[in-house]
Amino acid sequence: MVIYDTIGRSYRATRRPDPRIAAAIFEAIGEVGTVVNVGAGSGSYEPPETVVAVEPSTVMIDQRPAGSAPVVQAVAEAIPLADQSVDAALAVLTVHHWTDVAAGVAEMRRVARKRLVFFTWWPERVAQFWLLEEYLPEVAKTDAAQAVPIEVLTGLLSDAHLTIRPVPVPHDCIDGFGAAFWRRPEAYLDPHVQAGISMLAKTDPYSLRPGLAMLAEDLRTGRWRDQHAELLQLEALDVGMATVSVDLQGPRRPGPSPEVE
Repeated sequence: MVIYDTIGRSYRATRRPDPRIAAAIFEAIGEVGTVVNVGAGSGSYEPPETVVAVEPSTVMIDQRPAGSAPVVQAVAEAIPLADQSVDAALAVLTVHHWTDVAAGVAEMRRVARKRLVFFTWWPERVAQFWLLEEYLPEVAKTDAAQAVPIEVLTGLLSDAHLTIRPVPVPHDCIDGFGAAFWRRPEAYLDPHVQAGISMLAKTDPYSLRPGLAMLAEDLRTGRWRDQHAELLQLEALDVGMATVSVDLQGPRRPGPSPEVE
């Protein structure tokens, strides 16, 4: 069974695209005419230039809104498009679910003429997020096991021109991914929210109970707010999310030394 056939049932409700994150992704894509969205899910962050979406889960496909780009049920490792048939290939929060990252990246590179774009994260930075570091260390282990380090992506594309841009998460982010509620800790106690966060949904629920109970108590007593008062003053937080854009037509680099902006 495809993992999102199980954990993706509530995505239309909990994983709505945030316009500020969308802007960062679209900026990384730049001016292109055609896009394939790989691991497209329910269609979040799908640019209007998308001509085809690739998604293996029927549950996710069924949640795509009316008017979305045509979708084919397929995997990143075998994109059913001809060589260099689109300008850009996009992969949003998906590479950690691929069975063969190198094959998926190679396929994106095969079908795209101009650019590859990934929206992903630095696992080591997410591990320092207060929820994982203080309350749910078992989830940090889950994330570390499934995450694809950005260095792996850049290593697979070391001969191309790469740019990495951190994407701060707004305090009122409407896309409920793992660190989206960094200033709204009560949300992590909501089972509906938990179900839409893969690193929580894929962790043994029994191991979550002590940490979530501790978080509930710290919120009740005000300890969480006392300990994290500085977060309540911030409008956005860098929790390790980033875009990685690959210019297939730009100057080649001798090694994996991307620009980090």
